[in-house]
Formats: sequence, structure tokens, C-alpha cells
Amino acid sequence: MTIEVAYERRGAGEPLVLIHGIGHHWRAWEPVLDLLAEAHDVIAIDLPGFGRSPVPADGMPGDMAQTVAAVAQWFDEQGLHRPHVAGNSLGGAIALELAAAGLVASATAIAPAGFWKRWQVRYALTVLTALRWGTLLPQPVVRANMRPSRTRALAFAMLMSRPGRIDAERAVADALALRTGAGFGPVARIAARGYEFRGEPSVPVTVAWGDRDRVLLPRQAGIARERLPQARHVTLPGCGHVPMSDDPALLAEVILATTRRT
Repeated sequence: MTIEVAYERRGAGEPLVLIHGIGHHWRAWEPVLDLLAEAHDVIAIDLPGFGRSPVPADGMPGDMAQTVAAVAQWFDEQGLHRPHVAGNSLGGAIALELAAAGLVASATAIAPAGFWKRWQVRYALTVLTALRWGTLLPQPVVRANMRPSRTRALAFAMLMSRPGRIDAERAVADALALRTGAGFGPVARIAARGYEFRGEPSVPVTVAWGDRDRVLLPRQAGIARERLPQARHVTLPGCGHVPMSDDPALLAEVILATTRRT
């Protein structure tokens, strides 16, 4: 069965696939797209069930292995042989799983899921679910709330350390993506069942964590260091859970430093 995936594509060079987190969409990467496109053929995707990508005809994947298989199938359908990948949160875990399976040339995982303790899983899902509830107001109300910079900053304070950098149009798009993401529940259930990353990638890997992450707390970076001793581990100073908006230049350089290691 063909996997239907919406995406934004820019630049030229070796392919670099960007994978967003739960409840997000390809536009999470918008602040860094052009920086990365100076060196790569950059493909920012909407995962199945998120953004403009529909839920697969046979339903959402039931576990991480099926999720990774779906992404790998889409790679094959697009003729992407071992692209570089970078992912944030859920996307970071997918990037590492692809690396462990030998399906990519390198992986940059930004605050990846799967290096948590049980209470940290519950905490993260509680935060994300609460943020989603806030988007369930009537759409005109959501749009009105995102116009003033102060309410916009409050709405995104748990995700970003510098929420004032996101403009009203992007804020509305992100809120509606969180609201309409049919894959949110199924993916949350995968996390709640205790998913952990235990793979052993043999390609260049970087794990980057914002030191102001309020969703997947920075202490989880220590678990990642223990499980991935051969990886490059980077702290993103002053950055939250979605550092693409907090410090685009820094994050782009972290990703490009990983792709250059091949």
C-alpha cells in the first residue's frame, strides 16, 4: 500500500529528511529550512496522521516499529536511498530507529522520545494533551488569541524558550495542526505503553537537547548519553523543546555538522 505523505522540499544536494514531533507538522522546521537547503535537498514531511498527511487506509501504526516501517516504505517510494535525517521529539526517536536499522546516512535527534522514566512519560503527555485542549476552542477564538504577542507567547511558552519569535500566522497554523492531528491519540498510546529507544546505530548520530526543555526534561539527555556512548551529544543553550524557532542558526549548524561527518 502506498504511503501518502505531504512535504515541503527545498535546495539541492544529498537528501535530508526532517521529521516533526507529535501534534506538529512540517512547518516546525520552517525557521531552518533555507539554512539547511544551502547544503542539502531538504524534505520536511508531515507524518501520517499529522498536518496534511492523512491517516493510512489501514489505520495508524500500532507501535514504533510499524511507524518506522511506514517512513522507510515512503523513502523507497520516493527513491530516497539512505538519506540523512533529523527529527524532533517523536521525530527524533524515529530518526534514531532509522539509524539503528541502517536505513539512513546520519541522524540528528533533537530532544528525542524514548529516554524517559515512567513519570516523565506521563508528565510529557499531560503537558501536550493540555496544549491540545487549548486548541479546541472555536477556530475564530483560536485565531483571535494568536494575534496579540502576549497571548501567543503564553500559548507556546511550554514548547519554546523564546515564543515571541513565532509570528501570528505560524502560531495559528501550529495550533490548528495540533488540534486536527488525528494521529495524536494513537502515537500518545505508543508512548504511554512504555516505548524506549534501545537501538545501536552504526552511522553518525548527534543527540541535541535544549537546556530549557519543559516537555522532555533536559535530565533525559543523561540517559541518552548512557545508551548512546558513541554518539555526539550537544546541549542547546537557551533553547526549549522546539529549538528550531528558538535558535535556527545554532540548530542548523548542529544538523549540518552531523551530515558532514559522513
